[in-house]
Amino acid sequence: MVIISLQRKKCIGCNYCVELAPKEFRMSKKDGKAVLLKSQDKKGFFTLKSADHSIFEEVKKASEACPVKIIAVKET
Repeated sequence: MVIISLQRKKCIGCNYCVELAPKEFRMSKKDGKAVLLKSQDKKGFFTLKSADHSIFEEVKKASEACPVKIIAVKET
C-alpha cells in the first residue's frame, strides 16, 4: 500500500508535484494550489491510499522537490 498525504492549505502553487507525478496531482484552476486526485480530506490533510506500488517513486520525487515540504509518502 502507498499512502500519500498533502497539506493543501500550505501549498504555494509551484507545480513541481504535477510535473513529477502528473497521474496523482493537478493544479486547481480556482486557487492555483495542488490537488491530490482521488484523495479524502480530513482537517486539511488530503490522503490517498493506493495499492498501486508503481506510483511510489514518482510521488517520492515530487515530495522531495516540494519547496514547502507538504507532501508525505510512505510505502507499507
